[in-house]
Amino acid sequence: MSRPTNTLTPERYHDMPLSITNNIQIPDDELDLSAIRAQGAGGQNVNKVSSAIHLRFDIANSSLPEFYKTRLLGLKDSRINKDGILVIKAQQFRTQEKNRDDALARLLQLIKDATVIQKTRRPTKPTRNSQKRRMDSKTKHSKTKALRGRVKD
Repeated sequence: MSRPTNTLTPERYHDMPLSITNNIQIPDDELDLSAIRAQGAGGQNVNKVSSAIHLRFDIANSSLPEFYKTRLLGLKDSRINKDGILVIKAQQFRTQEKNRDDALARLLQLIKDATVIQKTRRPTKPTRNSQKRRMDSKTKHSKTKALRGRVKD
């Protein structure tokens, strides 16, 4: 019976770059994947098998375009430390392979979400008719409430 190792073998896990778009890819040597022991329930299996994955990605020293780097470093995300290194811990699944895929998918999603530019909000004025309807509603409501008062002789 062989013992599980704490490091991922490059032959098995570093075979293809992570593709963000058709033109932009992250080479596998920029991703630091390491296997660690998972936390939580799972009995003896959790104590002896290193199935969780730590993914470290140095944003500042990566080959990503400058636009992507600035957007990622500008995020207020607790997974990005002050040195600009993104740390993702994947331990949802029982196998290293699934946790590795999960960590890479979360990295990919984070990069895609960071590059989405929100439309700027253009403030609009309410139409004259909507203002009139609002005032009429308020007047009607105040009359209804005025009728609830004491009757005067």
